[in-house]
Amino acid sequence: MSRPITVGVDGSEGSVAALDWAADEAALRGTTLRLVYATRWQQHQLQAVKVSHQDRADEAEGVLALTQQRVRARRPDLEMTADEIEDAPANVLLAGASDAELLVVGSHGLGSVRGFVVGSVGQEVVADARRPVVLVRPGYGEAGRAAVGGGPEKVVLGLDVNEVHDDLLEFAFDFAGRHSVPLQILHSRHHSFLPHSTAAEDPDTRSALSRAVGPFRARFPTVELTEVSAQGRPAEHLVEAATGARLVIVGRRRAAKGSHIGSVTHAVIHHASCPVAVVPHT
Repeated sequence: MSRPITVGVDGSEGSVAALDWAADEAALRGTTLRLVYATRWQQHQLQAVKVSHQDRADEAEGVLALTQQRVRARRPDLEMTADEIEDAPANVLLAGASDAELLVVGSHGLGSVRGFVVGSVGQEVVADARRPVVLVRPGYGEAGRAAVGGGPEKVVLGLDVNEVHDDLLEFAFDFAGRHSVPLQILHSRHHSFLPHSTAAEDPDTRSALSRAVGPFRARFPTVELTEVSAQGRPAEHLVEAATGARLVIVGRRRAAKGSHIGSVTHAVIHHASCPVAVVPHT
């Protein structure tokens, strides 16, 4: 049996965008969509405000009812489940990710600096999830397009040819193939002492990139692939490539102890203008 796609819902603009994205993806994959709503004690900055169990239940019921209505209107044939879970949001989402194909969460809108804002819950989930997490921005349009970046013309994968992980390549090729869109694999290295043209055209880098993707080219022959090797900061190149993309994919190493998001992944999830998938790897 296929894994479900799990999405966290709370009625916010970001979670509505995540819901739409998750419903579209579940329909494309022919799998179940699971909605999860986290119930917890609410706190004011100055004093704890106790909310009755009934009030929390009523709020959860209302949010889940509205989100289910939205899904049925968008994807009437989609199989769907909905769960209210009494725990902190990060715990609920991480538990929901454990048996999911994907976990989908919403992010906030534009912050005071260029880019988007991923709150503490989103960052904790990205850092600790054992399955891929997709962050969706407010503005994911009715036609399945990211309003900020225009038409979804490609999938972008950020890849370090010095540390290639099959989980990343598998996810990227599979996603591009399912969506019938081109895949751009971007490798960038930052060496201030090398001329731009020398580093970007390094034949060893191009050769390593081609060797890394070769087996996946053979497995996914219908995926149109572009390999880009560039000089400069990887995060800057990926954020720029996100414009007009359907999805940007980055990796996160599974830490034996504690949580860690690499600097490139951290920058991309905060500043890319399209949905971002963070794929954990060993």
